[in-house]
Amino acid sequence: MIKKSKEHLNSVNETYTQHFGVASKVSFSMILGGLQAIVHAICPAVFQTSASDKIKKLNEMVSKRWKIALKM
Repeated sequence: MIKKSKEHLNSVNETYTQHFGVASKVSFSMILGGLQAIVHAICPAVFQTSASDKIKKLNEMVSKRWKIALKM
C-alpha cells in the first residue's frame, strides 16, 4: 500500500500534503454537487445547472493536472 501510494504521488508530482489538499477539494466538491443534484431531483427549479457545472469544472481541473503530470 505504501509503495503504491508513493508511486501515485510520484506520478502526479505531488507531496502527500499537496495531494491531500487536492483530493480533499475534489471530494468536497463532488459531495456538494451530489447534494445539489438530489435537491434538483426533488425540485427541478432549484440548482438547474449546478451539478453539471461542477462536473465540467472538476473534469477541467483533473484534466489539466494530468496534462501537467504527463509532461514531467
